[in-house]
Amino acid sequence: MSWFGKRQPPVIIDARVDDAASLAAIHATGFERGWDALEFERMLADRLILAHLARPGGKGTPTGFAMSRLVVDEAEILSVAVSPSARGAGLATSLLQHHLGRLAAAGARKVFLEVAEDNVAAIRLYQRHGFDEIARRNAYYARAKGPPATAIVMERVL
Repeated sequence: MSWFGKRQPPVIIDARVDDAASLAAIHATGFERGWDALEFERMLADRLILAHLARPGGKGTPTGFAMSRLVVDEAEILSVAVSPSARGAGLATSLLQHHLGRLAAAGARKVFLEVAEDNVAAIRLYQRHGFDEIARRNAYYARAKGPPATAIVMERVL
């Protein structure tokens, strides 16, 4: 599905501390253990964190975000999440493209991330954007039901 004729295209802007509750709500829909608003407030107040959010047409409640920590010339993507109502329309792609551009502009030369090996949609997204697997962390993500999931560590040179 594309944005054309379906919904208003997203406007991607810098996230602020007062967006913490909205980002926590989105995060909770995509991860087994969602981060709460206080965790987001702390991260968004950290000068090493870059975060971007998407709003349909630039108004209303955010529908997705991307967040990274940047230290010198390396960044780690901490999370990319899209609300269920906005999935399948290319929002994660738009967010990731914008976010990677801003990381590069801020001086990042390499970007790392970890993703659960069973999160096929996210792995495909990252592969489409030039990320390659560089390592695995067995039994890294605890699960409420079933065995822990392996984390795939990925890297992209900007």
